[in-house]
Amino acid sequence: MAKSQATFMKKQLEKNRQKKKEDKEQRKLERKQNSNGGDLENMMAYVNEFGEITDTPPEKK
Repeated sequence: MAKSQATFMKKQLEKNRQKKKEDKEQRKLERKQNSNGGDLENMMAYVNEFGEITDTPPEKK
């Protein structure tokens, strides 16, 4: 006799959930490894005299 189709589907759904969980964890680790820090200097933005946002501080006059 063949196994129940419901049992097979439950196993497949659980496999899919586990794979998604592993993929999500892998992406999380990759983002963590590729991050460029997050210190204040990297996040700082300045506005120049023309109102444009730049990443370099203004020159003192």
